[in-house]
Amino acid sequence: MMIENSRVIQSDVNDFLASEAFAEVELDLTFLDPPFNQAKDYASHDDDMPEVEYWDWMQQICRAVYAQTSEGGAIYFMQREKNSEHVLTCLREAGWTLQNLIIWKKLTSAVPMSRRFGKQYQIIAYATNGPRARVFNRLRIDPPLPANYKHKRANGMYVTDIWDDIRELTAGYFAGDEALRDEDGVRFHKQQAPIALLLRIILSSSQIGDCVFDPFAGTGTTLVVAQQLGRLGLGVEIDPDNAACIRERLDEIRAADDIGRFRDDYRFSENLQEIWGECIETEKPRVLDLPLFRPPVS
Repeated sequence: MMIENSRVIQSDVNDFLASEAFAEVELDLTFLDPPFNQAKDYASHDDDMPEVEYWDWMQQICRAVYAQTSEGGAIYFMQREKNSEHVLTCLREAGWTLQNLIIWKKLTSAVPMSRRFGKQYQIIAYATNGPRARVFNRLRIDPPLPANYKHKRANGMYVTDIWDDIRELTAGYFAGDEALRDEDGVRFHKQQAPIALLLRIILSSSQIGDCVFDPFAGTGTTLVVAQQLGRLGLGVEIDPDNAACIRERLDEIRAADDIGRFRDDYRFSENLQEIWGECIETEKPRVLDLPLFRPPVS
């Protein structure tokens, strides 16, 4: 069942989080994938902030989201591996309870480094509002057998805190059809998150009708997946071109964005039909009814 109620708000995230509109929202799941402060050339954001200022900002966002999250609701905070300590501090001081530090292992080759090991993963800190998750669906997958296995699994395996079966959208060949491109074939956004990553997060930590929030919506992958799974997607994106792109993706789901191609990956999950949303109807579906929000005029 698709609830066509995902929406993106084109605004500075600070303005939206301080607004009356945000104060009216109850969040169930947040995917926090901010700019990493690596001096990248963003059209609408300074990605070279003083480090102290940047992490103060991240903690403010964690606090604001925590205050609007349902009891047991979840946050997934993605960052560079070198910033693990900062991420855990932000979450703890904002009130969140850490449940897992997920390792998302990249499938492309690590870049060699001269004085340390090459980096080949990012962290995703999974935490909850309160000691226990309100929703946690124990997904089962069936990845290729390791070399030391002699027999095929009868019913797959539970997802662990090492995610090494989801390919990132690289700048080259492996980005495939999923990567958004302009008329010249150039990547629209180099940091586009893969559908498979958000599918796992949303399936694991939400149920149909829940509100899924992305304060740095980027190209809108969170909202595209949430909408197809019958969740309510709410995103904030400062860049007007990105926001327009998200609206286009939500208005018409591309073949490359169709989550149906991943369904078989989770076929051994006991409650898959219930959480995927097939053939499920509710008498009164939850509606994301936000008060009118207009970004302040600068």
